[in-house]
Amino acid sequence: MAHADDEALGCGGAIARHADAGDRVAVVSMTDGVGARGTDDAAAARRRDAAAGSAAALGFTWLAGGVFPDNALDTVALLEVARFVEEAVAQSGPDLVYTHHGGDLNVDHRVVCQAVLTACRPQPGASVHEIRAFETASSTEWNHPSAAPAFAPDLFVGIDGVWARKDASLRAYAEEMRPAPHARSIEGVRHLAALRGHQVGLPLAEAFTTLRRVLP
Repeated sequence: MAHADDEALGCGGAIARHADAGDRVAVVSMTDGVGARGTDDAAAARRRDAAAGSAAALGFTWLAGGVFPDNALDTVALLEVARFVEEAVAQSGPDLVYTHHGGDLNVDHRVVCQAVLTACRPQPGASVHEIRAFETASSTEWNHPSAAPAFAPDLFVGIDGVWARKDASLRAYAEEMRPAPHARSIEGVRHLAALRGHQVGLPLAEAFTTLRRVLP
């Protein structure tokens, strides 16, 4: 994740389902998520507290938090970001990785997607067998196909049974949420989940694009 709160917005329901299935879920963020606003240490501390609340709601563990510049990851060498991801992958040994869609409007999202693909190259003995990209409300849909590839999901995960936990994780990030009809409102995120679910005959769903899948 580029920022703490992206996990709740993009794949909170899927995380909750993994946790319920007994899977070990570790999440990595790359920035403090607030530095670009010129805010103080207290704001960063509140964001960390919110991130802890999200982890408790969804059932995952924060593995690492990078100190890269918020909303300026494009000013850092991709190799440096990829190495940070590689260290996290080496530490946790995941077989499935979720990350951002590479065509998001937010530059941090785009860089993280590139870094994940670089760090998770399909080499012999690699632990990662699948990479899924999620959509992030108020970033993915705000870009335009003329600027970057549009999000075209090929996987839908039903989340109606875990919506209450995704909702709780979003509410943990109350400072980051916006009032309706903003795309990043509680109502907006639920409407998106309803849209994705109704596209495939489910009450609520999260949608993903499969970036790579290897069946050993």
